[in-house]
Amino acid sequence: MCGLAGMLGAPDPSIIKKMIQLQNHRGPNGSGFWHDESVCLGHARLAIVDLEGSPQPIQSQEGNVLIANGEIYNFESLRSSMPDYPWTTSGDSETILALFEKTMGASVTPSAKDHGAWIQQLDGMFAFALWHPQYKQLILARDEMGIKPLIRSRIGSSLVFSSEVKALRAHSEFYPQLDEQALMARLVWEYPLDSTTLFLDVHQVRPGTVEVWSFDNGEPTLLDSHRFSTPRLNPLEDYNEETGAQKLLDGFIDSVGQRLMADVPVGIVLSGGLDSSLVAAVANDAAYRYNRPIPECWTVAESEDNPDWVAAELVASSLDLMHHQSIMEQNSFAQHLPSLSWHGEDLDVSVLFFQPLFQTMAKSVRVGLCGQGADEIHGGYPRYADLNAHRHELEHRISMLHHPFARQFEQGELDSEDERWWGGDHRPQTHLGGLQDTLQFELEHGQLSNFQLRLVDRHSMAHSLEVRVPFLGRSHRKDAFSLPSNQRLPSEGLEKKALRKAASLTSLPKSVVERKKLPAGTATSPTLLSSCLNEYSAQIEEISSRWNFCEPLLRHQPEIALGLGLFESLHLIEYDQPQHHRSIDALLAEVI
Repeated sequence: MCGLAGMLGAPDPSIIKKMIQLQNHRGPNGSGFWHDESVCLGHARLAIVDLEGSPQPIQSQEGNVLIANGEIYNFESLRSSMPDYPWTTSGDSETILALFEKTMGASVTPSAKDHGAWIQQLDGMFAFALWHPQYKQLILARDEMGIKPLIRSRIGSSLVFSSEVKALRAHSEFYPQLDEQALMARLVWEYPLDSTTLFLDVHQVRPGTVEVWSFDNGEPTLLDSHRFSTPRLNPLEDYNEETGAQKLLDGFIDSVGQRLMADVPVGIVLSGGLDSSLVAAVANDAAYRYNRPIPECWTVAESEDNPDWVAAELVASSLDLMHHQSIMEQNSFAQHLPSLSWHGEDLDVSVLFFQPLFQTMAKSVRVGLCGQGADEIHGGYPRYADLNAHRHELEHRISMLHHPFARQFEQGELDSEDERWWGGDHRPQTHLGGLQDTLQFELEHGQLSNFQLRLVDRHSMAHSLEVRVPFLGRSHRKDAFSLPSNQRLPSEGLEKKALRKAASLTSLPKSVVERKKLPAGTATSPTLLSSCLNEYSAQIEEISSRWNFCEPLLRHQPEIALGLGLFESLHLIEYDQPQHHRSIDALLAEVI
């Protein structure tokens, strides 16, 4: 796991070094830089595999240069398939470079589609930049589910890219501005849509996509792009619940086992919900199957009476797993919220527990496994049970916007030529007609990649902790995508039916297998969150009133209004140094 930084066109090593410094939390174990007259690349390394022997950037004998973030879980088999390659490391990232050069030997001028063919062989979570000096082309790519981040922006005469937006502050010509259209879409759908980041003219490389860039006629140019993988629900017409449950479980054990790959200690984020509990339940089998140590578990909550705390304690004791527990301090929001906003680069304040949780875990392990992704592919969120009500709520939110963009949004007429949008029609009535359509839209337009996975990436990496998501492993994902809708959300009973059936085959207590879904942030610290919103209610009112075009909607979502105030203060005001060490009051005083 690492932090990336680069410039194509007018490369300035001093800027890249500052970009890496701003992302040092992502990679405190080493940094490296490389440049020529066209491009400059920087890398901050969190060492997970081949601890001493895989510094980046990696330059091959052919002169190609790579910086990569993430993990390639099948790197050993890929290395075995290329015995003649002149390997210089024992790590996983070099397999990207080797596969690229293997393709180059078969194609003189490969297209983005050609690149997609070899990238699809990588089984893992990744974002990378690869410079091909012979053709002076830069290749940017991101894993198929968007687990690892990669953002880019045209600044001056350069294409500048990195793992986090805050790194762009290193460039003197970057003037951070709020993208009002992205904000409105975020307020309606509850997550950043498509390639938006809330920062104007800062976009994400789409998950499962490879882009080929060059520097022509004094400016960076996108020559070609190809989406090499699209998550696609493909429900079976004939599904056997008994054999299906065992198959689902076996594939999941395999996904967990893959993600135990590390030369450093691995732990489990145990919330007490079904998803993280299932990770813990199969940890023993997965460790045995892949010859890895059995991971320990970590839990935080606001009190010992908290339902998450109680459930997690039951899970760990019933599975005989080492369990580390900690109670959130009463001043947790005051202590951690500025850091949450700085690292998160978004508006959500309800997941405050991530900060003390990951901070505590990082003292003992460098890798964690979590349950993110299960709700998106198994239909676990409460909104799925009444899509009509959810659609009406989103339409109501659109009606509370007072901006010309709202009419475009309402009529399904977004500019599809605008690189912010991956489609022109984002109306709720178009995409919420049924469970399968809803899940497909959310998978393709950002609910998972731009929200849930971003939360885990930013807040774990804030403490130099790599968190992996076994529910999105290829083996499990393939089985989950084939489930009929009634195996996700039955007409009667609890959500995630098939997953619960699979969980019942483990040693998990029945009370955990049948535990209803609760919202992670508000379930873990409901009293602390409520107290924080009450304490800052006057400031929330003032923040809402500053944004006339969305004031009613901000009043409707007070926790988002508070997040917007912190976002504006921390990310949109020019400072010499990051300001997340300051108090909430001091930060909000800057903008109201």
